[in-house]
Amino acid sequence: MMEKTKHLMNRALSEGIFPGAVLLVSMEGRLVLFDAYGVARIHPKKPMTQETFFDLASLTKPLATTLGAMILFQDGSLSLDQEIGAIIPAFRGTGKERITIRQLLAHSSGLPDYRPYYKTLMTVPRRYRKERLQEMLLTERLVAAPGTKRVYSDIGFMILGWAIEVVTTIPLNIFVEKIIYKVLGLEDIFFLPLNPETERPVRDFAATEVCDWRKKLLEGKVHDDNAYCLRGVAGHAGLFGTAADVHKLLSELLNTCLKRPKIGLFRPETVRAFFKHQPLGGALGFDTPTQPGSSSGRYFSESTVGHLGYTGTSFWIDLRRSIIVILLTNRIHPTRKNERIKAFRPILHDAVMKELL
Repeated sequence: MMEKTKHLMNRALSEGIFPGAVLLVSMEGRLVLFDAYGVARIHPKKPMTQETFFDLASLTKPLATTLGAMILFQDGSLSLDQEIGAIIPAFRGTGKERITIRQLLAHSSGLPDYRPYYKTLMTVPRRYRKERLQEMLLTERLVAAPGTKRVYSDIGFMILGWAIEVVTTIPLNIFVEKIIYKVLGLEDIFFLPLNPETERPVRDFAATEVCDWRKKLLEGKVHDDNAYCLRGVAGHAGLFGTAADVHKLLSELLNTCLKRPKIGLFRPETVRAFFKHQPLGGALGFDTPTQPGSSSGRYFSESTVGHLGYTGTSFWIDLRRSIIVILLTNRIHPTRKNERIKAFRPILHDAVMKELL
């Protein structure tokens, strides 16, 4: 089954699109394909397995920060139209105080996409880096008026992560792991703080890049430069996980949306509110296919949400057909210069959907 898709994955390996990958496909709750390909590390060689942990990169946004916002919205601790200045008083008088939680989730806050904050943070003692980053976030300039334009923004999710910590009074990683992942029985998705209070068991991680400024191959250390300077925990990046646990998490969201949750942590109306397509594009914390040229290809229905991660990770959920496709790769190993996955993703998703439908 899925022989054409398997052939395509093996061809991607031979063509150097990525050194290794795990592909998981399910339909109506049934695993259709769950295979590992290639290597998790080139030298010394380490095979990729179904149990390999990946740096999920920007999948942190939907699978950690957004879910944290979901919980707080659901229990009444946070309103989608609440202004950031009401949560973090330091934003008052900065010109950004009226940005709402909804706008942060929908990438319509007017904040820029990215800033290399790490270049400044590298010069700051570690214990002061978070405070220094927050100062830079407070002085960041808008590139558009809030609510007028969709600009995908790491910075917006850094601020959203900060807001969640203010509301909950605990670190973002502890909140999502205790309140969400533990309740859902997930042990193989987590942040990896650089100063953990408790050591995690040694895991098999997919290698990412040989970092220019850290001067080493990254493996089990967050690749994102800004997240690294925040000791591995941030609203935009820092999450690690296996394909299996990503699938368990997405399955619970899908089942909840369809009013058949297994655990019942989220309410159907909560998930549906966040999956709802927004006027300027995307959903709340999730991406949606944009045609032509979506990385999801041509055959996912309009009722689809998903997300991409810079390290070569992605997922798409077709809510109408109950299809989940998770592709986790180490495409930036050993260098981020390999960007061929951009052209490969839609080809793969088209192949998957053709074999399923």
